[in-house]
Amino acid sequence: MQMVKSKSKVAIIGTGFVGASAAFTMALQQTANELVLIDVFKEKSIGEAMDINHGLPFMGQMSLYAGDYSDIKDCDVIVVTAGANRKPGETRLDLAKKNVLIAKELTQNIMKHYNHGVILVVSNPVDIITYMVQKWSGLPVGKVISSGTVLDSIRFRYLLSEKLNVDAKNVHGYIIGEHGDSQLPLWSGTHIAGKNINEYFNDPKSNLREEDKAIIAEGVKTAGATIIKNKGATYYGIAVAVNTIVETLLKNQNTIRTVGTVINGMYGIDDVVISLPSIVNSEGVQEVLQLNLTPEEEDALRFSANQVKSVLNEVKNL
Repeated sequence: MQMVKSKSKVAIIGTGFVGASAAFTMALQQTANELVLIDVFKEKSIGEAMDINHGLPFMGQMSLYAGDYSDIKDCDVIVVTAGANRKPGETRLDLAKKNVLIAKELTQNIMKHYNHGVILVVSNPVDIITYMVQKWSGLPVGKVISSGTVLDSIRFRYLLSEKLNVDAKNVHGYIIGEHGDSQLPLWSGTHIAGKNINEYFNDPKSNLREEDKAIIAEGVKTAGATIIKNKGATYYGIAVAVNTIVETLLKNQNTIRTVGTVINGMYGIDDVVISLPSIVNSEGVQEVLQLNLTPEEEDALRFSANQVKSVLNEVKNL
């Protein structure tokens, strides 16, 4: 397997809560040699870079600075977190229209200086923005990916580990489909250290009951809204998820992550971004895995794809 490059460069576009937290996480983990922060409000990126740089002597060495779109040149990963937040009373479609227009200008600016690398979209609604960025950029499908349901999947593993009182590292399971309300847990592919989850559901000694499926799925789906209600925004969990994806890309790890890409032909789904377990390496998404879903899971996945498509059809000509 190819080792990590001796020199790695990452750009983060948008230094709001998510972008700044991702930058801080990358500094803590020493994920890249060079990290450039880009924001329409240059003062914000300057302030964030200064603040993180003051902690660097205790963390390690890296070049971390505020820059502009010309610094996109030679980036291995370009992380897009810029966009407006959803306001109270605003629909997903309202937010989509607003953020698609922001993403359009941003993509044009990226492509003026782009010479290689993977674009990782984190801005919401992430499935919509990723689809549009891929189309506008003209890059191959696997080169434009989204953070997808990576965070949802680790929330799923966390909730299961809490319920079963096992280390979350030994819980393997995925949330697939939309990063949103129509997402679904892939119960048929969930296991704990090789033991299928159904064995736990069928074991009278286990404290896992069939009705817990709906409770856990709902807990994953509403986690973001609960955090927003309590503290105003979510950023630590997604920052860790973004750092993990960036590390997978930079180190050419061939790790399986539930990132989003444009799907064409799998499960009867076409021309839409949804998240499925995918092999990720330095080229982006190498392969989207075709899994043996149950008929119910296939139906739910197609429903999820159609939910994304209905929003996409409203914004694709903006």
